[in-house]
Amino acid sequence: MTESKTQSNTAEKQSKGKTLKGTVVSNRMKDTVVVRVAQFVKHPKYKKYYKRSKRYKAHDAGNTTSLGDVVLIQETTPISKDKSFKVVEVVSHLDVADVSSESSDE
Repeated sequence: MTESKTQSNTAEKQSKGKTLKGTVVSNRMKDTVVVRVAQFVKHPKYKKYYKRSKRYKAHDAGNTTSLGDVVLIQETTPISKDKSFKVVEVVSHLDVADVSSESSDE
């Protein structure tokens, strides 16, 4: 009895594939969002850190996210030609007022 519980707990703890955190930059497609994931990388010669970013297409059933939301995406089996991630959780929402004030400042 205890063996089955420990096996199920270890299966829940192990996540299959990468889990990344990024910002939604596009949500115009049906059930798909584009998430930009940024990371700091150390230059091998100059030892300076610089920012690199990559865009991933992720499956978002029901279009629950909006522009500027910070989300967690997890790698899955390929859903389409470009989509291999799904939105697991929305970490924080960006208010519409924040977006409009940022665009008016420029």
